[in-house]
Amino acid sequence: MRATSMVFYSLATYLFVSLIVYIFGLNLVKDDGYLYGPEWAGIVALALSFLLCIMLGVYLHFTDKRVDIAPEDWEEAETEDGAGILGFFSPSSIWPLAMTGSVAVLGLGIIFLYFWLIALGAVCLIASVTGLSLQYGLPKEKH
Repeated sequence: MRATSMVFYSLATYLFVSLIVYIFGLNLVKDDGYLYGPEWAGIVALALSFLLCIMLGVYLHFTDKRVDIAPEDWEEAETEDGAGILGFFSPSSIWPLAMTGSVAVLGLGIIFLYFWLIALGAVCLIASVTGLSLQYGLPKEKH
């Protein structure tokens, strides 16, 4: 098992223990200003964080089996071992900015509960995600 999956398994273990302590702590602490019963926001947040860490740990565990050993996993690796091409990054693209604006419009619509603004933000977000996904997949126009 490699370091990346171990990090997420360790985080999941910590979150699970925190969830158990949180649930028992809520049941043991009873003061006058607190309505008795579970506090669902914290329980749900910890439970979903635990499940997310498990999901990412399992994904990284399965993908680590299918790729070569990374320099991060070598005991005696040097900085130069990680050099090379890391991937393709678009030099200039308008789509991340368009997605940011779309999320801002959608968020403002949700905050102020304007359904027309939510619909506009959702349509803009779908268009910008599609544009980002197909940025290099569409053929160049012939003039």
